[in-house]
Amino acid sequence: MSQVVLDDHLLRDLLADEAGSDLARTLAEHSPATTNLYLVRLCRSVVTAAGGALTGSWPRAARHALGRRLATLSEDIEVVPMRVLAFRMAELADSYRLSSLGAEAVAAAEHLAAPLCVWSGDDGPRIRAAMAGIGAEYRPVDA
Repeated sequence: MSQVVLDDHLLRDLLADEAGSDLARTLAEHSPATTNLYLVRLCRSVVTAAGGALTGSWPRAARHALGRRLATLSEDIEVVPMRVLAFRMAELADSYRLSSLGAEAVAAAEHLAAPLCVWSGDDGPRIRAAMAGIGAEYRPVDA
């Protein structure tokens, strides 16, 4: 089965068993992967719970349950090691003016020959342009 790179919002939904129909259809055809920085950003949201779109409005018990799943992340969810992506990330950041988070997402999708799926509320023009520039598939997904 081919893979798909999920951003932190979609990873949250997967781990919380709250995948919407759009994400569920994608995961029926692809095994999930994510990036180091998406994983860290989701973990930080669970730990700090300082508002925001990821877990800020979640009840404490739900955040703790998600935190347990993050701490024991299933081997079925691939996280491409940063050392494999680092140089390519630097190239992509320079070429497309991407943040480290964006460059890692694009590099991971390229490395895995996988679509990059992002929550439609976080659809970014620079990441979209970089994915088009490398000829890779970019999918905004409704939650």
